[in-house]
Amino acid sequence: MNASAVGTLEHMLGDPCDSANPCGFGQVLAADERGDMLAAGEETLDRFGFGAEFVPAALGGRLHALPRMIELGRAVFRRDPCLGLGYGASSLIAAVNVWSAGSPAQQRTVADLLLRNRKLACAYHELDHGNDLARCDFEALPGADGLVLNGGKQVIANIARADAIIVYARTGTRVGGRSHSQLLVEKHALDGAKTTYPARLSSVGMRGVQLGCIDVSDCALPHESIIGTPGQGLETALKAFQVTRVALPGMFMGILDTGLRSTLRYTRQRQLYGRAVLELPQTRAVVAGAFADLLLADCFVTIAARTLHLVPQAGGVTSAAVKYLVPKLLIDAMTGLSAILGAQFYLRDGRNALFQKLVRDLKPASFGHAARVTCQMTIMPQLPLLARRTWLRDDAPAVPQALFDIGAPLAPFDFATLALGAAGHDPLAGALPAVCAALQAHPQLAVLAQRFADELARLQAYYIALAPAESSVMASAHSYAQCGRYVTVLAASACMNLWWRERARTGEQRDAFLADPRWLHVVLQRLRGRLSGSTAQHDPEHDPEHLAFLLAELEARHERAQSFDLTRRPLSAWGANPSSTLQES
Repeated sequence: MNASAVGTLEHMLGDPCDSANPCGFGQVLAADERGDMLAAGEETLDRFGFGAEFVPAALGGRLHALPRMIELGRAVFRRDPCLGLGYGASSLIAAVNVWSAGSPAQQRTVADLLLRNRKLACAYHELDHGNDLARCDFEALPGADGLVLNGGKQVIANIARADAIIVYARTGTRVGGRSHSQLLVEKHALDGAKTTYPARLSSVGMRGVQLGCIDVSDCALPHESIIGTPGQGLETALKAFQVTRVALPGMFMGILDTGLRSTLRYTRQRQLYGRAVLELPQTRAVVAGAFADLLLADCFVTIAARTLHLVPQAGGVTSAAVKYLVPKLLIDAMTGLSAILGAQFYLRDGRNALFQKLVRDLKPASFGHAARVTCQMTIMPQLPLLARRTWLRDDAPAVPQALFDIGAPLAPFDFATLALGAAGHDPLAGALPAVCAALQAHPQLAVLAQRFADELARLQAYYIALAPAESSVMASAHSYAQCGRYVTVLAASACMNLWWRERARTGEQRDAFLADPRWLHVVLQRLRGRLSGSTAQHDPEHDPEHLAFLLAELEARHERAQSFDLTRRPLSAWGANPSSTLQES
């Protein structure tokens, strides 16, 4: 069960506010100042067997449902983002390529490493080419006895201490993406005399994550190192991205969770104009708004993760939409909170020192692994076909009822079902008309919902008439903006349908908070603000009563030591009112 697994992990990590805890915030900050990984944290995750969370159950691991994996990763990010990325997520980014296309032998090799708490690295990027994988120069060309490696890769997490590397390399001489493959390279197989690891790279955020490079020259590897079919490295990467583009933003949400706790502590204790800062209307609006954005992000991530299980054909579009929107939501929310802390937020010493680390560590969420514009480039070519065949059509593919029932069990995730094209499947857009019709019984929500239905109809007309060049890399800024609006519609649909499904529950099954329309009202207003171009943090139309409702819920969870996401999991190790003594050092 999620609850027992997350609870066990939180208990093992201990009270973050205990100065004697080797996994507490004091030690997290000390490690960050040194630029080190939190050693006690890694030892704790080893004891927990955290690597098994990234290994499919069929291979001896505990990866069954993606939402569970994301929630466990979020718990680590809530404690220390460097630990979450450097210990866990970096290995996940590498492993999903092997689960998607690797041979049985390759899958057993990677599973064995992760089950023994070993590290993987993923060598995609070359600084000269950024996210343009089709232009990568690193070579693994045929030689006399297999493959011959030549070239360099940069900005690779854990490259120096990983046991195996997933390398994206040119395996053919023709121009284009089909001349590239992915390789599973066990480091012990590399000729030490022909392989070097240049000095570790330093970074502004995620200081403890060990970023490095690799250079190889005429290094031989067996042909069996290729993952999947030669020349299909880009297709494998794009399929694997569908998992990580949902999982990583979902894990990064833990940073905002802790940021909200820090802000609550500060605003309760800080006096300004003769009252606590939290009593000031602007402060209350920003804090409640950040909470609303966290709920919005969790709705979108959770439904997208369930989409990968239940409608995997839509995974390419939905996952890219999550990676485009959620990091922006999180960063904007933390920026708003930092304005409340003022000069306190960038101090590296004192009781609020944790916040500046959280702000720095969150930044890579928007550009790490895949930039926001790269996600738009994934979505845009598919929108004209979806507009013609799927949106607002009676013959569109049916939307599974279980998609929005976040308590419904999921079958084990099958990486083989991942596909490059949506093939007419767009469940979030498809579910929008029905939920908008159902909301007519709730006049205030109905007005907001209609704004997104109207936007989808407008987008449908736009994409049906679109010139082909406007859905390519060479599209105008206007077309990129329309893609962003489409993502906003999907997020609104996810939130409305999740709320509607929760409202339909009866008795003890119903979550009273999620079934309440007030949180949804605030979320939809904020999304509507993104369509209108207004700043969501300062939307003048927010109902004060709705914001008060959210703030009361946030403070109640704070007092009960519960997570701020949809789960409201008890954070028992944090103790009651966990932020009351947050980082006094």
